[in-house]
Amino acid sequence: MKKFLLCSMALVATSVFANHCPNEMKAIDAKLATKPALAAADLSKVKSLRAEGEKLHKEGKHEDSLKALDEAKALLGI
Repeated sequence: MKKFLLCSMALVATSVFANHCPNEMKAIDAKLATKPALAAADLSKVKSLRAEGEKLHKEGKHEDSLKALDEAKALLGI
């Protein structure tokens, strides 16, 4: 029973991360659409992190995806 509960909790946690990634990408895209005043290097870094986050999400690496997306959001001030 304990194994079942642990597996269930892991699946729920994974699906929460999986569903969270697209929302983070949308927030980054929305902020980028406002053409924020960032240095060119920072803007390039944000776009790179956003792309990396999407790639990791598609690979099922949701925790790593969120780390990249959170770093991009921090650079954007969101």
